[in-house]
Amino acid sequence: MNDPGPHPDPSTDSGHGPSTPAGPDVSERDRLDREYGIDRHVDDPALHEPVMIVMLTGWIDAAGAAAAAMDQLTRACESTPLLSFDDDRYVDYRARRPTMELRDGLNTNLDWATIEMRSGRSPGGRDMLFLVGPEPDMAWRRFSRAVAVLAVEFGVTQMVSLGAYPFAAPHTHPARLSVSSPSIEMLAAVPFARSSVDVPAGMAGVLEHALHAQKIPALGIWAQVPHYVSAMEYPAASVALLDGLREVTGISIEALGLRAEVDAQRVRLDRMISDKPENEAMLRQLEELHDLAPDADASGGEVEELELRSGDEIAEEIQEFFRDQP
Repeated sequence: MNDPGPHPDPSTDSGHGPSTPAGPDVSERDRLDREYGIDRHVDDPALHEPVMIVMLTGWIDAAGAAAAAMDQLTRACESTPLLSFDDDRYVDYRARRPTMELRDGLNTNLDWATIEMRSGRSPGGRDMLFLVGPEPDMAWRRFSRAVAVLAVEFGVTQMVSLGAYPFAAPHTHPARLSVSSPSIEMLAAVPFARSSVDVPAGMAGVLEHALHAQKIPALGIWAQVPHYVSAMEYPAASVALLDGLREVTGISIEALGLRAEVDAQRVRLDRMISDKPENEAMLRQLEELHDLAPDADASGGEVEELELRSGDEIAEEIQEFFRDQP
């Protein structure tokens, strides 16, 4: 990467590089923890130049592809809780009510939505941090400052967020990735599609700026999910995100079970679409549009018209098809 600040060589998963910067002294750290609502479960984690992966629920994640990719990562890296954030400062429980576990009338437990940071180690030996949980409902600037402070303290060398969005794309092609970053150098270093659009931001986009301001390379990787399957699981997009993460950081996760699901779902989708000539015709159009725009999101009127004409109808048919399967 040709980005200012400390960072790993993305061609390897070794994690060697500049030494981790010293964090704040204990009294200053305690003050910051109180200010930002940080509850530490591990007082002094032994981390060497970790990569931080971000996937906060509540923003766009078509087919749950980013959540599934993050689940693969946290399990493969054997992550454990490192710290959590004060829920009462960041979570609106009228919007994210805790789940009450009721068993024969007995209120056995309340399951609260919690934002936490987990630590782990990749199969290749790289230290990892995972920021997971719901997007904060409030105090976004405070939260982004808190994450930036922690990133500096732990010596984070790179931040990557994961997401997925519905798009007029065919399931017969690998899921295409797009990228966002405040860094021109980071954008130039990756081969993913780059869009030009004004959209509401998610917390991951805010964190890109917060870490970039600390000279920590930060980018978001987004997978395009065929719009007609965006309401169901789509493992091909999760696999694409894992492969994109490997390209950016050198961190490799096998996820063999997830990759096997890609082929199985492809067979089922092919079978469903082949039953109706109009669906096959739509698929051919999507493939043509996909091939015509290899380096950018196709956002012209032709794609929008095709999505409006066919997306909802074929999505309903596909979902009904899968519901009827034994």
